[in-house]
Amino acid sequence: MSKQTGMKALVVRQLGNPVPSPTEKRPYAVIADHPTPQYLAPNAVRIKIAASGLNFADALQVMGQYQVKPKLPFIPGSEVSGKVIEIGRDVRTLAVGDSVCAVTQGGGFAGEVVIKQGGVVKLPDHVDLVAAAGLPVIFGTAHLAIKERAQVKAGQTVLILGAAGGVGVAAVQICKVLGAKVVAVARGESKAKLLTELGADAVIDTSANQQGGGAAPGRQPAPEDEGYGALGGPGAQNQGPALRDLIKKAAPDGVDVIFDPVGGAPFAEALKTLKWGGQIAIIGFASGTIPKIAANIALVKNWTIHGIFWGAHQQAQPRVFRRTLEESVQWLSEGKVRVPVSHK
Repeated sequence: MSKQTGMKALVVRQLGNPVPSPTEKRPYAVIADHPTPQYLAPNAVRIKIAASGLNFADALQVMGQYQVKPKLPFIPGSEVSGKVIEIGRDVRTLAVGDSVCAVTQGGGFAGEVVIKQGGVVKLPDHVDLVAAAGLPVIFGTAHLAIKERAQVKAGQTVLILGAAGGVGVAAVQICKVLGAKVVAVARGESKAKLLTELGADAVIDTSANQQGGGAAPGRQPAPEDEGYGALGGPGAQNQGPALRDLIKKAAPDGVDVIFDPVGGAPFAEALKTLKWGGQIAIIGFASGTIPKIAANIALVKNWTIHGIFWGAHQQAQPRVFRRTLEESVQWLSEGKVRVPVSHK
């Protein structure tokens, strides 16, 4: 049992905007003396949290828009790093005092958390705990999509949409570890610079190159557009150079894999650059628009479509889940990847 009787925690008491306006009520509160988790299962460990990662999914969960909906009140936070301070009687792979990162399935925005050992990975002593807190979810997700599902090989070309987001940053680096060529799409000069530093072979800055995901001014739909027209969304036409043209300039022969956490019009444009036999990894819909894929086009072009919900693998395929975590930690410890930390 924890020696502490209380801990600092962020508690969501009602669903709402996680970044409220001055006139909106915050849906959460920071509690200085929240009760610590008391029960420690035989196969679980207690971690004193050093840092917690913040993910888009956390914001969605606070708004009640994520696929996993915990009962109110709840403590959000899906990944942490810290020190093991207690272990269950059946735990053999971890010891008190170990530095670890972990997937929490909630409860991460607090002083302590109790987690089953399958979601916890020991860290080498030289690994920075703050950086490690941001590793499990984004690198686990990208690892699953790129290495386990799409099985990206050296020399292939991978298009990464939303590449400056957390999972996009992870995807860029994993592709480079595997020897693939990366075409990264993001918005803003600073984001483009970061992606270049991380090894992207070509970076498309949409703020500099285009205003939208549609056709160039005056461009009429081409025959190749058939089957895609409904995907562009409102305002997709006549808004600057087409994203597809910018992608084709970076990858004249097309792309082998599309890695997409964005959805919406960019996804529709990206499809027009995917090779015969290409693969699509659907990560999420940060744009707020869930696109449709014309099944007849997927059939004719022999595309493979992968839905990526990494967290579900902890129960459905625990060995795969574990492998994505362990190899990601290994790459971090070897300096092959890094976790950019924007805020502390």
